[in-house]
Amino acid sequence: MRIRSFVISISAIFLLSSCGGDEPNTGTEELPKLSISSVTQFEGEDNTTFTFDVLLNKSFDKVVTVDYQTEDGTAGRDIDYVASMGQLTIPVGERSTQIRIDLITDNIKELDETFSVVLSNPTNATISTAEGIGTIRNEDTFVDIPEEGYITPESYAGYTLSWQDEFSGSSIDANNWTFEMGDNGWGNEELQYYTGRSENASLQDGSLIIEAREESFNGAEYTSARMITQDKKTFTHGRVDIRAVLPEGQGIWPALWMLGNNISSIGWPACGEIDIMELVGHEPSTVHGTAHWGPQGQSFSTFMGEEYNLSGGEKFSDKYHVFSIIWEPGKIEWYVNDNKYYSITTADVNVTYPFDNDFFFIFNIAVGGRWPGNPDATTQFPQRMIVDYIRVFDRD
Repeated sequence: MRIRSFVISISAIFLLSSCGGDEPNTGTEELPKLSISSVTQFEGEDNTTFTFDVLLNKSFDKVVTVDYQTEDGTAGRDIDYVASMGQLTIPVGERSTQIRIDLITDNIKELDETFSVVLSNPTNATISTAEGIGTIRNEDTFVDIPEEGYITPESYAGYTLSWQDEFSGSSIDANNWTFEMGDNGWGNEELQYYTGRSENASLQDGSLIIEAREESFNGAEYTSARMITQDKKTFTHGRVDIRAVLPEGQGIWPALWMLGNNISSIGWPACGEIDIMELVGHEPSTVHGTAHWGPQGQSFSTFMGEEYNLSGGEKFSDKYHVFSIIWEPGKIEWYVNDNKYYSITTADVNVTYPFDNDFFFIFNIAVGGRWPGNPDATTQFPQRMIVDYIRVFDRD
């Protein structure tokens, strides 16, 4: 009896297994996987739409749903694109659907920007790729240049206009300007690579635009431009007017300045340095006028200067201001919008006075350095210095 009972039990188990098929039925099956594509295209002029494909890796016998939401990257919602959120449905047997995101287009020159579309909370599916990146390629060349601001005349009693650059041509005048290039820190631990590219220095509507950009270039993380008139346009004494709109932001350091043209033979600081205007970007309402000097062979300078502050929350990035010096034998005076705020004379200089020799101009935006510090998460790029004109007048 015991042997017969054992055989019957084995048979019952075999029959039950046979009824269930080749594999046990667990009550579950593998869910399909959802993914979203990334999209890259030019911004265009109007009615530009980014289309993101949402795909299943296989068809399914149940309806699949998934939530989606746009998120900012360097592009901003309701500034660069129309924010969107909702739920997608993929019907039974189908494998794809789409998300369409409209751009807010303009003709302003900008760096390429990104935003993302993120999937979440799927039903009847899992997510293999949750984020699609939308890259807005910018093909615009137009920079929004302010029209308002202070302006100075093209003539003064007792002076004769000796040189000017109104930046009204189609390209930067090589008879006036040379581009200095490289990323050697420029003596201040700066981070930018100075280029001669049109992306970093160009003309538009009678203005020079120097642009600092956050981008990888020859091993540097930032690019900018540094333009000089050395050995091309040099001056001794007179009045200098430069009308400009300045950039701002942590780590941004624009300057309109001068060095002695004999720097190649005697070096800095012996050649002298006249900073007509400097601004450190975390103080956008303050500019500095400074003179530097020192004995030949010294690695640091003696300097004196003063700052000029705008009131009422106004910033030098809001509109044009005119930065001037009146430069006479033995004396230099600094002005903003014809308001004098500082001066030095030979009595202030404790070595041979270097400021009665030929000097050349330098226009640049540095990024980072010992004085302004480095950019941080608050710094917006690109940053631009817009120069309407430079005019040099000789005393009659």
